[in-house]
Amino acid sequence: MPADRLLVLLRHGQSEWNLKNLFTGWRDVDLSPAGIEEAKAAGRRMKAHGLTFDVGFTSVLIRAQRTLDLALAEMSLTGLPEQRDQALNERDYGDLSGLNKDDARKKWGEKQVHIWRRSYDVQPPGGESLKDTVARALPYYCQRILPAVLRGDRVLVAAHGNSLRALVMVLDRLTPETIPTVELATGVPLVYRLNADSTVASKEILAA
Repeated sequence: MPADRLLVLLRHGQSEWNLKNLFTGWRDVDLSPAGIEEAKAAGRRMKAHGLTFDVGFTSVLIRAQRTLDLALAEMSLTGLPEQRDQALNERDYGDLSGLNKDDARKKWGEKQVHIWRRSYDVQPPGGESLKDTVARALPYYCQRILPAVLRGDRVLVAAHGNSLRALVMVLDRLTPETIPTVELATGVPLVYRLNADSTVASKEILAA
């Protein structure tokens, strides 16, 4: 029986558009210099806690891929097998993508933009709700990521705020009412160890 059912979730480091306060979504934006350092620091913290990995999962977007690669390089795990899938992409913000968040508030109003950003099932124009993101990220987790963890592979998932919130919703047994209030910091590893029945045995946040 595997002794260490390790699953670590890591939100990518600050992106260039995070820095500029823009809605990013599926736009393929690279890390900022601060984001590069966040990814490296995450790797150093994981190494200092004695963690190691057998496989990495990430999205098809460069900011998540670079975060994974930079963190693994700090752990001397360059060349680790990686699986990339669109299912782990950030939530698609549709017509909001590329817009400054303050400008969006001026155009549609503070209340409406807050609903688009923080509700569970309201879609922005042309985009996805968090519920939509859960609907694509969760099956991928159940079909690809969870089986790897349960067979004893030590797994690192480097992805995005909303695709990872979809996984946290299941792992932490959150509801559509409670998940909208959950924020995941950039570059901060969430360390889960699972029981054989896929429930959470322990959770640790490796904050700076």
